[in-house]
Amino acid sequence: MQISLPKYRLKDFLNNRWFYLLLLPGLTYFFIFRYIPMWGLRIAFMDYNMFNPSESTFIGMENFMRLFSRNTFVPVLWNTIRISLLRLFAGFPIPIILALMMNEMRSLMYKRTIQTVLYLPHFISWVIMAGLMINLFDPSGGVIAGIIRFFTGETPMVLTNRRMFVPMLVASGIYKEMGWGTIIYFAAISGIDSEQYEAATIDGASRLTQVFRITIPSIMPTIIILFILNCGGILNAGFEQVFMLYSPPVYEVADIIDTFVYRMGIIRNDYAFSTAAGFFKSVVAFILIVSVNQLARLTDNQGIF
Repeated sequence: MQISLPKYRLKDFLNNRWFYLLLLPGLTYFFIFRYIPMWGLRIAFMDYNMFNPSESTFIGMENFMRLFSRNTFVPVLWNTIRISLLRLFAGFPIPIILALMMNEMRSLMYKRTIQTVLYLPHFISWVIMAGLMINLFDPSGGVIAGIIRFFTGETPMVLTNRRMFVPMLVASGIYKEMGWGTIIYFAAISGIDSEQYEAATIDGASRLTQVFRITIPSIMPTIIILFILNCGGILNAGFEQVFMLYSPPVYEVADIIDTFVYRMGIIRNDYAFSTAAGFFKSVVAFILIVSVNQLARLTDNQGIF
């Protein structure tokens, strides 16, 4: 069986040269900050000497064996998976629901105002967000702490309470990013042919029926692609957020792979060991992306490749 591959045509490139030019900054970014650093992954298989790299020796999988044999790594891995799954299953549907609700708004000004209010937190760094949250949850004068104390009669210690810290992480992460996800789904909804809604209205379909019969099936490819990408980041539990908010009292429930890599690599200068931990996370992410993408294609849905 002979497979005919499409031939590259210079004419097509010239006709779309401005579109290719728009790709150049993004490709350059990924090449410099994503592909070139991959050369450093070899450190994970070496006894690395940071002061004299030429004296580093190849030791194979020894760093990975050290990683999996550490008693502290299993709790770190469990914390990472638990926080990521909570983020995924609690936070993934929210932007979809918000986009569907915004699509039903009739006032354009009100819709734009809500949209702006929702996506602004995405552009605020976790450094600033962490400062705001520390003030809000301050037991002595924080607004949220005061509300909790008013209804429960107890002084909450959210940032140092093991039971409350993880739900606070998940809720604040959802609040910060739900607006950005809403924009993506709302853009997908805007591309739906309005004639479908007109035909459904003539046939007597209610607004709720149109949502389930037209809107959701039309944006399902976007939902599937974003779900696959989110599954690929299942071991990214939010380094910046956790690093800015956690403290020794909650290390047991909040220590994740990224903070573990930071401690081992930056603080203890064990670069080979921390690289092995980061490499393990990347391999798991790759396997998850391929698996979920294949599952999507087996269920007759469009994957990302």
